[in-house]
Amino acid sequence: MVLGGSSKLLKALNEAAALGHLLDHGELTRAELRALTGLSKPTVSEAIRRLTEAGLVVGVGHETGRPGPNAEVYAVNPDAAYAVAMSVRDHAPALTAALYDLRGAQRAHLEVPVDFTRTDPVSAVDETVAALCEAAGASREPVAHVQLAVAGAFDPRDRVIHHVDVPGWSRPGLVDELGARLGTAVGIDNDVNLAALAERAHGAAQGADAFVLLWLGDSGLGLAIDLGFAWSGSIGAEPHRARPGVGALLRGARGGAGEIGYIPVGDGDFHDLVGPDAVRALAARYDTREELLKELAGRIVLGLAAVVAVLDPPLVVIGGELARAYGEPLGDAVTKAMSHAAPLETAIAVSTVDGDAPLLGAGDAAVTAVRETLLAALRQPTP
Repeated sequence: MVLGGSSKLLKALNEAAALGHLLDHGELTRAELRALTGLSKPTVSEAIRRLTEAGLVVGVGHETGRPGPNAEVYAVNPDAAYAVAMSVRDHAPALTAALYDLRGAQRAHLEVPVDFTRTDPVSAVDETVAALCEAAGASREPVAHVQLAVAGAFDPRDRVIHHVDVPGWSRPGLVDELGARLGTAVGIDNDVNLAALAERAHGAAQGADAFVLLWLGDSGLGLAIDLGFAWSGSIGAEPHRARPGVGALLRGARGGAGEIGYIPVGDGDFHDLVGPDAVRALAARYDTREELLKELAGRIVLGLAAVVAVLDPPLVVIGGELARAYGEPLGDAVTKAMSHAAPLETAIAVSTVDGDAPLLGAGDAAVTAVRETLLAALRQPTP
């Protein structure tokens, strides 16, 4: 609860409280805002007036069906700020992108064929942002955050994307060049980490206190680790518990947590067993799906059992194109194989996210970043 007051700081905090509840709940009357914030009627009215003048809040109609005057209903202005999500791939289409408004609604979606051996990533991203805004009939000026999903590890210390196979994307200075060209905040994260955000918000991990996402994709493997705690932001800092059912991703000191393909297995590594080429070769050897899934599950368990032994997650979600292709039968086969091989009992589920999970997660992350930036700005009023 924020206490009312006459200082600029208190007014700013009151505005941030009102906007935060509108972002969370969608549409609210002044009475509902008073109940949620604990603020007085005049204070709520003043906060709404200032937010409306700032273009952050709009009236969306009147509440009906109750005795007395119809109360005006308010919501955030969807066009006050936009967020962009992009997924970068080493196969066609090289870029998929989406534009979201402040309410989280997708306003445009594009698949862009790009030859990164000939096109600079900075130009490709910049042109795609412009094309998204044009497709949505929206101004580019309100774009406040661009979130990129890449099949690699972004190291925040040297600000370089490592272990990425897309030409040009490992170039030192690229991330800062993107920010300078776009004139907006740019977020970089591993595509499987962002797929895990989508899984928690929209898929099989909804409500889970913790989980890991094993990604078996057409272009590689990955593991996202969400064990229900959050880092304070600095290397070496102590973790703190996240809200139940929310969690936080573990990215590692250099952004490389979850590179499961490099786990040594026999004379090779995990990628040699369940990477895209290995699975295609395996599928060619079997006449029936049942035999194929039994062999594939046995291979998956060789890496997954180590993950479970070290992390002890309550839930493992299997995602990626392979999971989409084989569905629940793959989950059942892995569950059976894990019961014989893993030292700890863990629930196994197959992803239920519909569509491009990394792009969807990038959209969630981008919208969240825009909202947090707006709220932080309101809490720090100008002198």
